[in-house]
Amino acid sequence: MEDNYCLLSKKGFWGDQGDGTYVNPILPGDYSDPDVIRVGDDYYGISSTLHCSPGMAVLHSKDLVNWSMIGHVVQDLTSIGPEYNYDRMNRYGRGVWAGAIRFHKDKYWVYFFTPDEGLFMSTASDPAGPWEPLHQVWEVTGWDDCCPFWDDDGQGYFVATNFANNYNIHLFKLSEDGKELLHDSDTIIHQYKGSEANKLYKINGCYYFFHSEVHRREGIEVRVVMMLRSEHIYGPYEEKELIHTHGMEVDREPNQGGLVQTVSGEWYFISHQGTGGYYEGRTLHLLPVTWVDGWPIIGNDTDGDGIGEMVWGGRKPINGHPATVLAANDDFNQPVLEPYWEWNHQPKADKWSLTERPGYLRLYACQPIDKDNFFTVCNVISQRAFRTVHNMATVKIEISGMTDGQEAGLCHFAKTYCKIGIQQQNGTRMLKFNNSGAIEWGPQLTVGTLWLRSAWNIDGINLYEYSIDGVHFTSFGGAYQLGWGNYRGDRIGLYSYNCENEQGYIDVDQFCHEVAGASTTREFKGVEYK
Repeated sequence: MEDNYCLLSKKGFWGDQGDGTYVNPILPGDYSDPDVIRVGDDYYGISSTLHCSPGMAVLHSKDLVNWSMIGHVVQDLTSIGPEYNYDRMNRYGRGVWAGAIRFHKDKYWVYFFTPDEGLFMSTASDPAGPWEPLHQVWEVTGWDDCCPFWDDDGQGYFVATNFANNYNIHLFKLSEDGKELLHDSDTIIHQYKGSEANKLYKINGCYYFFHSEVHRREGIEVRVVMMLRSEHIYGPYEEKELIHTHGMEVDREPNQGGLVQTVSGEWYFISHQGTGGYYEGRTLHLLPVTWVDGWPIIGNDTDGDGIGEMVWGGRKPINGHPATVLAANDDFNQPVLEPYWEWNHQPKADKWSLTERPGYLRLYACQPIDKDNFFTVCNVISQRAFRTVHNMATVKIEISGMTDGQEAGLCHFAKTYCKIGIQQQNGTRMLKFNNSGAIEWGPQLTVGTLWLRSAWNIDGINLYEYSIDGVHFTSFGGAYQLGWGNYRGDRIGLYSYNCENEQGYIDVDQFCHEVAGASTTREFKGVEYK
C-alpha cells in the first residue's frame, strides 16, 4: 500500500481522500518549519514566513490532516527591525525562521529567531489572535531553531542552535515570565554538522531532545532526524536515529517538525519535506509514530532495524471532520484581510485599503526602491501557490483609477518573476507580459474592468489569460516555470506601482484561487497535463 500512496502523491493527490485515508502531503504548499501542539481536542501549528508579513503563520486542525490558516503571530515586521520595511525590503530569505508553539499557564507561547536580529517571543489567550506585541528576548545574530519547555516544577528551559558557531545546541533556563534567558545557565548539550530543528519534550519521565543533523549516506549528504534521551535534563544522553532519509529523489528529507499525541494516545509527527528547490516549497506531511523500548520510530520500520522510513499515506488519525478546501477566494467584504494573504515585506500602510471602497481591495501605486528591480516593489500582496493537478487564479480588477506611469496586475515570483498587467502611458493603457525582463506587449485596453487569470499544471508550468467580459478568456504571453527562491516556494500575487510618482490605484473586486481537491485528477483547459 505504501507504493500506492507514493504513486498517488506523485500524481498530485494530497490530504484527506474522503474514505478514511490520507495522502502526503497533507498541505501541498509552502508550510515550512512547522511545529504542532494539542490543546484539548484541537491541534495548533505554526509555520515560518521569512520576509512575508504578517509573520509566523498559525494553523488549526481537528484531525491532524485537514488544516486551515487562522492568523499570524507578528502583525508588523518592523517590530523586528527596519530592514523589513517597504523602503528597504532587505530581508529576502531571512526574517521569521523556524519557531515553536507551546501551551503554558493557559496561554499560547511562540518563540522564534531571526538570523540577523535575534530571539523574539509573544503570547496569546487565543491562537487566532490577537497576539501580544512582539518581545525581543535577546539581540543576537547567528542563532535559529528554538523551543521552550516548562518542567513539572514550573522551571522553564530553552533550547536553540548557534549555527554561526559550529552548530552547537545550547540549553538555557528561562526567567519566570519567559521573557529572558538566564545566560549563566547556558550549557552546550550537543554538536554535529548542521544540528538544528530543535524540540524538547518530557514523556513518561524522560527528557527527549529532538533535532536533525547532516550525515553522508551513499555518497550524498542528507539531513537525518535524531533524538537524545535522558532521565535528567542535563544528561548524560543516549542518541538514536528516528527515520531514514534518502534525499531529494526519494523522500525530500522529512525533518523539521513536531511530535504530537492524540486524545486517544496515538503519536504522530508533523513535518515539512526539508529539501528545497521545488516550486510548491516545503510541503506539510503527517507521519505515524510508534514507540519501541522508549524510543519513537517515525514512519514505518520496514526492515526491522528500529528506524522508520517515509510514509506517503495511511489511515486518518481522527474521522468525522470536513476536508481541507485550499481555494482562497476573496470578495474583500471583510474588514480585515484573510489569513492566507501575506505581503512581500512590511507594506506601506497608507497605500492599501479595504474601507475606502467597501467590498474592494484598493491598491495604490507605490514607487519601487529600484525601478529596474521588481523585488523592490513594495505592497505586493500574495498567497502560496499549490502543487495539484488543477490550479487557477482569476482576479477581477477595476482600472479606471490608473494614471500615467502606473503598472498593475497579477504576478508569480520566487527567485524570478513573471507578471501580466496593465501599463498606462500618455493616457493609453496597454496589456503587458513580463517574464523577468522579457516583455511582450498586448492590445490597447479601453475598458474599465479587466479579468486576469493564471493557470498552472502539476509541473508548475504557468500560462496567463485575460478577459474584458469575465467569460471569454484569451491566452497571452509565453509559458513560465514556477520556481523556488529565498527559501520560499512560488507566490501568486497582485501588484501596483508607478516609477514616476505615487499616483493611481486599482480596485480589486474579486480574487478566485481554485485548487484541485485532495483526490481530484481532472484536467483544466488551456494547460497541457501529462
